[in-house]
This record gives sequence, C-alpha cells and structure tokens, in this order.
Amino acid sequence: MTRYITYLKTFQQYSYLLSLLVKKEVKKKYKGSFLGILWSLLNPLLHMLVLMLVFSTLFDTSIHNFPVYMLCGFLLFNFFSSSTMSSMNSMISASSLINKIYIPKYIITLSTILSNFIFFVISLIDLLAIMLITRMEITINILYVPLYLILLLLFSSGISLILATVTVFFRDVEHIYGVLLVALQFTSAIFYPTSIIPDEFQFVLQYNPILYYIEGFRDVLYSGIAPDITNILVCFILAIVSMIVGLFVFEKKQNKFILHI
Repeated sequence: MTRYITYLKTFQQYSYLLSLLVKKEVKKKYKGSFLGILWSLLNPLLHMLVLMLVFSTLFDTSIHNFPVYMLCGFLLFNFFSSSTMSSMNSMISASSLINKIYIPKYIITLSTILSNFIFFVISLIDLLAIMLITRMEITINILYVPLYLILLLLFSSGISLILATVTVFFRDVEHIYGVLLVALQFTSAIFYPTSIIPDEFQFVLQYNPILYYIEGFRDVLYSGIAPDITNILVCFILAIVSMIVGLFVFEKKQNKFILHI
C-alpha cells in the first residue's frame, strides 16, 4: 500500500511535467496536417461511413439506430486499441530523455495514454451529434458516462504499463499484440448484437474485458437505462486490478530499462 501512496505523491509532484508531455503528444499527433486536431472528429465519422456500408446490410434491420450502436462500441474499442498500441514503445521512443534526466518513467507512458484520451473525448462529439441527428432520446442516465470513461482509462493505463514494460525486453510483443487486438475487436460486439452468437460460444465474449465497458456504456447512452450494478462492479475490478498489476510490473523492471533501450 505504501508503494502506491508514493506513486500518488510522485504523480502530484510531476503533474506539470505530465501536462507538458501530454501537450507535446497532442501536437505531434497531427503535426503537419492541414486539418490538425479536427481529424479527431472526422476520423471516427469516416470510419463509421465505411463500416456502415459493410455491416448495415447485415445488421441494420436487427439493431435499432445502427450508427449510434456501432459508434458506442467503435469509439471505446478504438481508444483502448490506440492508447495501448502507442504506449508499447513509449519507453523506447523516450530513451534519449530517460538517459539525460531523472523522471518517473511511468509519467512518459501515462502522457501517451492521456493524449489518446483527449482525442477520444473529442471524438465523442461525433457520437452526440449522430444521436441528435437521428433524434435518439437522451436520458438522465447519460450522467453515468464519465464513470465508464474513467474506469476504461484506468484499465487501459494498467494494460499499457504492462505492455510498455514487456516491449522493452521483447520487441516481438508489438506484432503479437496487433493480432490479439484483431481478435478482441471481433469479439467486442461492435458491429453485431451479442444475441447472434450461439450459446456454446458465448463464453468467448465473457472473457473479453473490453466488452464489459462497451455494454455498460451502451446501456446508459444507447439504451438510456440505468447501469447494471454487476457490470459496474466488474468494470471497477478490472480497472483496479489492471492498475495494480501494471504498476507492480513496471516498477519491478524499470531499473533495467536503461540496459535495453
């Protein structure tokens, strides 16, 4: 417990540096782009149009307001995917900085995650716009949305710390993880209802942690119902366990990073 209290104190001490690193990541994302940060709005919309052309003929009749249903899953999964993938090489990319000065190394990985989170929050404007255009009812349960966003951020941060650590020692993990993300994407019910999966294969969905966040998010925003307590509990446990394991693994190996980057 003392270890994690120390992390919180260090986080507060280096919060200004973290904000500078986040700003750097945000500026670097679309550096040289004519539209710049506006791509954070356009990118999800363009993906939605392509995916609608592919999947709407299959599921549009069985899913009410397919664009909103799909965007709820796509945006959450895209944040998890982009933040964990970009965090994998965070230690390797910052090798020159690590060699020059002392800073808590996990700050570098967190800056990558938080910059992706900013783009993710901006992209939610697209989702809100589609809901308004399609005249979808927005209920009071939308107030639960920040809860799921924070829990997903914590879960993604823990996974990112683990991946950033492992990648320093085993560079092939990046390619293996890319394949795993494809499997996670197609078992996250982004484009289809979970009901179409046969009962004997439903267990595959249950072992996908991202699906719990997507389902909870859809409940409060797409369906407009109060969140399921069990779902919130599972998401909370996944987030806390992920952060604890991520910080533990990262701290255990961080002193050896300098030998491999």
